[in-house]
Amino acid sequence: MTTASVAAGRAAVICAVGAALPPHTVSNADLTARLETTDEWIRSRTGIAQRHVAGADLSTTDLAVRAGAQALADREPVTVEALVVATTTPDRCCPATAPAVATRLGLTGIPAYDLAAGCTGFLYALATAAGLIAAGTVGTVLVIGADRLAALPDPVDRTTVPLFGDGAGAVVLRHGSADEAGALGPVVLGSDGTGAGLIRASRPGTLHMDGGEVFRHAVDRMSTASRQATAAAGWELGDIDRLVPHQANSRITAFVARRLGVPEDRQLSNIAETGNTGAASIPLLLARSAADGRLKPGHRTLLTAFGAGLTWGATTLTWPGLSPQPPTQRSRT
Repeated sequence: MTTASVAAGRAAVICAVGAALPPHTVSNADLTARLETTDEWIRSRTGIAQRHVAGADLSTTDLAVRAGAQALADREPVTVEALVVATTTPDRCCPATAPAVATRLGLTGIPAYDLAAGCTGFLYALATAAGLIAAGTVGTVLVIGADRLAALPDPVDRTTVPLFGDGAGAVVLRHGSADEAGALGPVVLGSDGTGAGLIRASRPGTLHMDGGEVFRHAVDRMSTASRQATAAAGWELGDIDRLVPHQANSRITAFVARRLGVPEDRQLSNIAETGNTGAASIPLLLARSAADGRLKPGHRTLLTAFGAGLTWGATTLTWPGLSPQPPTQRSRT
């Protein structure tokens, strides 16, 4: 497990957030009409009541563009110097998603690349973006997490279909000082390829997940990474005002929070409305919580995630004064 931090005096600071969700929602009741399951079964095991699902006319690129555009509109004009897109579901194997997203956002010419680290992808992307800033390579980076996970499960698998939704979330990082609000703390990252078979999909409709083992690993890895990230930031666990976990399963969140001693009123969640949106999960939750007032300026915030790979990570920041709009849900880009 590796802890990465930015150089002294040149921190990466979150200065804007954005989010996008497909307009079409699929409720648990919609699923019970075609799967051997019930609303109570889904809610009790996952905490999910509905999920947003993209149609054939809404791609990963489309979602990423919408979230990125909202983040760029969330603050005064900023010159973006690099773009990182975290995704497990690119529109094609080649070329990458990020250059197309950059061009559609009017950012042609900047370095733009994809990063694949499962549901931990957003934290990996934050770390690489912070590294670009720390090295002085660029001064501002747009980081987007975008996934269309709803198409990955076998459409008749009642255990995995209810879990996943589609969406995108974004943040803008700028260079700043480590002691200002919004500055990322040390980022803890890890992986274990021996668990690659626990969550895998070769193409849409083929997702396999060993739920029990994934649950165990997720709780262990997220808890450990969270402790390491808070310690590296010089925090005590009791200092955490808001826990922002990857939204995979409400029971995973509850177990992680219990191990960390974070009370329920300090845990943020939107899984009931979105399901598991992969790399989009954490930025979607940040945008939603900042917009509805659950995440306020000055809150000491812990981000943590676990995903396929296996991958995991955590980082900290003190939330800055941002006022994002609700996620865009336009039917067309």
